[in-house]
Amino acid sequence: MVIVVRPGATKAEVREIVDLIESKGLKTHFSEGTQVTIIGVVGDKTLLVGTPLEALSGVDKIVPIAESYKLASRTFRPEGTVLEFPGCRVGGKELVMMAGPCAVESEAQIMASAKAVKASGAKFLRGGAYKPRTSPYAFQGLETEGLKLMRQAADAYRLLVISEITSENDLAEAARYVDMVQIGARNAQNFRLLREVGRSGLPVLLKRGIAETIEEWLQSSEYVLSEGNYKVILCERGIRTFETATRSTLDIAAVPVLKARTHLPVFVDPSHAAGRAAYVAPLSKASVAAGADGLIVEVHPEPKKALSDAAQQITFEEFDQLCRDIAGMAPICGREFRHGG
Repeated sequence: MVIVVRPGATKAEVREIVDLIESKGLKTHFSEGTQVTIIGVVGDKTLLVGTPLEALSGVDKIVPIAESYKLASRTFRPEGTVLEFPGCRVGGKELVMMAGPCAVESEAQIMASAKAVKASGAKFLRGGAYKPRTSPYAFQGLETEGLKLMRQAADAYRLLVISEITSENDLAEAARYVDMVQIGARNAQNFRLLREVGRSGLPVLLKRGIAETIEEWLQSSEYVLSEGNYKVILCERGIRTFETATRSTLDIAAVPVLKARTHLPVFVDPSHAAGRAAYVAPLSKASVAAGADGLIVEVHPEPKKALSDAAQQITFEEFDQLCRDIAGMAPICGREFRHGG
């Protein structure tokens, strides 16, 4: 449930509410909007039965949350969440582009990628340092060296860094180089990793599991949120269905559904859904039209020579044209995006 604080309530009155709740062994989470302050209550609510909670002077009203994902629910933060980063705001009117190669392969490759995606309007440089591959014999990434190269390239072109981690053991090392961590589809229900990312306080892009329902996905996000970390972005990347024409089936409907159910920003990864470069641009535009707050796109200087996911990575020229197209359609969708940053 959430408690709506009475407008004008004093700090002492708010403290009285919190003290009563926490005295029963429950956790409290604050959401301070421009119009109203909400206190989320997490734990066994039956412990509050018989308490004078509703009679406290600081309480305006108590609203039950029916969903299993309490902190991710839009009821908890009706205004929506906007994440602030140097040079961009995620979750507001601005469309934010994250782009770069599937995997960091060399200094020359990541430097060229950073220069190109920045010139087209991207705000984040993406790239894999730890690569969870289906085959143990496939390229597994440069790990720490890859993170260092990403940071170097991003700093050279005033970009932010996002990269995937696959284990809580890598979190502390990754935190030295990234501005946001990515949790991939294979780890979407790795609850220990999700808790550790929550405790770290690092911004996180949480991809949907290959067979997760939307409710299960939101419950995954709850593991991060329950640790007090609200810097979470959800990323639709396609789900497994009977269809084989694409690598995965991009669930476009997930975007408006999430917008209705959660306050968290929503991104789309068209590259992993498509599995083929030719489909990336149309899926990207469809995602923007559906209401996505941003895209994370795989871009490579020479896709045919890529060490991983060669078929789905687009060229610098294709990415630049995509950004030009999105800049043209953004105002129609009530969004803002400027080609060239």
